[in-house]
Amino acid sequence: MPARGWIEVNDLYCKGCELCIHDCPPQVLALDMERLTSKGYHPAHIAKDGCTGCAICAIVCPDAAITVYREITKAAPTTA
Repeated sequence: MPARGWIEVNDLYCKGCELCIHDCPPQVLALDMERLTSKGYHPAHIAKDGCTGCAICAIVCPDAAITVYREITKAAPTTA
């Protein structure tokens, strides 16, 4: 089962530079053209399913606007 994740983008810091969008391996990020931040930018958001929680978006974000969460799945217990 592939890893699953999600992000939260802090609107106070995101300036819509699109670095996270271009570097996202599964290509699931986009600018939210329906919203504007208080500073007048379209913030990044997850536009489709497929986020793995790899955190590359958070690493490349120059303003530390992205927090990444990764779903933890427990392995089924094995019987000996």
